[in-house]
Amino acid sequence: MNPIVNSPARRFFINLGLAVLGMVLFTLSFPNPLVEKGLPLLAWLAWAPVFLLVNRVNLPGSILWGALYGCGAYSLFNYWMGAFHPMAGLIITTTYTVYLGLTFPLLKLAQILFRRRFYLVQWVLWLAYEYLRTLGFLGYSYGISGYSQWELTPVIQVARLGGVWAVCALVVFPSAWLGAALRGIGGPGEIPGALAGFFRREWVSALSWFVCLCLALGYGIRVRGGYGDASLVRIALIQHNTDPWRGDMDEYRQNLRVLSRLSDESLQASPRPDMVVWSETAFVPRIYWHSNYRDDQESWDLVRELLSYLSRQDLPFVLGNDDARLEGNGSGGWERVDYNAVLLFEGGEISDLYRKLHLVPFTEYFPYQRQLPWIYDALIKADTHFWKKGKEATVFSVDIPRPGGPGTLKFSTPICFEDSFGYLSREFVRNGAELIVNLSNDAWSHSLSAQNQHLTMAVFRAVENHRSMVRSTASGQTCGINPDGRVIALASPFTEAWLTVEVPVLADKTLYTVYGDYLGRFFAVLSAALLIFGAASRILLTLKNDSAAHGRNR
Repeated sequence: MNPIVNSPARRFFINLGLAVLGMVLFTLSFPNPLVEKGLPLLAWLAWAPVFLLVNRVNLPGSILWGALYGCGAYSLFNYWMGAFHPMAGLIITTTYTVYLGLTFPLLKLAQILFRRRFYLVQWVLWLAYEYLRTLGFLGYSYGISGYSQWELTPVIQVARLGGVWAVCALVVFPSAWLGAALRGIGGPGEIPGALAGFFRREWVSALSWFVCLCLALGYGIRVRGGYGDASLVRIALIQHNTDPWRGDMDEYRQNLRVLSRLSDESLQASPRPDMVVWSETAFVPRIYWHSNYRDDQESWDLVRELLSYLSRQDLPFVLGNDDARLEGNGSGGWERVDYNAVLLFEGGEISDLYRKLHLVPFTEYFPYQRQLPWIYDALIKADTHFWKKGKEATVFSVDIPRPGGPGTLKFSTPICFEDSFGYLSREFVRNGAELIVNLSNDAWSHSLSAQNQHLTMAVFRAVENHRSMVRSTASGQTCGINPDGRVIALASPFTEAWLTVEVPVLADKTLYTVYGDYLGRFFAVLSAALLIFGAASRILLTLKNDSAAHGRNR
């Protein structure tokens, strides 16, 4: 045997090639600078190099290769994150370096403990990883495998049944299967034979996946539509094409002029909208604060100009703003507290508000000031704007025209990346929301990829709960999404624009709305149970073999 064929150097470069290929396929599966909307079909194979890499390396080596893959994949995929905050890119890269550095050894352990059908355990483990990384302080949903399918509406309808996790299960399985099938090959010429031989042994799982895929497609085709008799609502979405936080009072004033002009244009068009929505913190000066405390005359003058404009309107306006108030500090004194909020204006008055429940870690809140003061101080020095969490999943209610007379529209307003978490939109719908209205500002990214990656997740919130969604953003993607997850209207990104969309209003509940992320939790529990079972079985087998060997030696 030629020693060069199996040399450590050759194995290293093959492993490195697999890691890089996995990073590239992962990135290309989602919206990216090369392919605007991503290549969803690529995702069905995108993790095959990852599983194959895990199956080739040893257990200690899997830690390093996992860390390398995590660092490289998210550096490519979320390249735009550095524009969000000086520390954001570093935090995301570090987080996924650690996450994948821990996940790869678990995948390798599955191969060690379950020698024949280990790939099924690896599949479950990967799905558990995708679910668990959306939880807690560092919860982050960008890059979940199922989101790559956002434009394939027949495929994603199963999200009504099991959330995005049902789609993830379909997408990831082929990669796990292929990673196992190809683990022993020595070169490209051996691939057909390896696949044929593995299929002869593992055809049941492959056929089961194919049947599930066909059932999912059949279900998706059958349930699409079916809301032709629903009432319709027309929403005007205003995109002013600036990052509202970057500027001074003159720019805030100019923003108000643009927002007012675009709103007036939408109101003068036919058909006339039932409601107007501005984006997250579209108006920066604190409306409630300056209306009540008036500690800055210039800011109050601009707030008064806004209130005067809104008082002349005869339909609801929804807009994002910093809701600052004086609140007790627990020591007998008072302090200003800021909330990232959505305000509902009717007749020029605030009739209701929603305060953001899921804040962005590090850049909107950091609850570990006492434990990690050096990180907190670094964030403050980097001009971080901290908010306080809201407490209620608010459902707004407004009167709008309906066939046969006036009616009531109930809607909720996840702010920015809140629509990347399924649990929150579900909570709004369970509270009675008939429509999801997202207010976002992704203008800071200067990246169409970032805006489209955000849109991929918003689509699933519509499907999961069978609700229409509209998105009003600072620079894109401002759009209307029907309950099937199809984008029915989209404003040109990075332009001043208004978009009036007509969407159906529904009040039914899906299986996901009722039970939430039960499938993600199932994968998490099952993966832990399988690893424990596998370890226990291996220990018992070892003890049994040792006992038998001891008996023979007596």
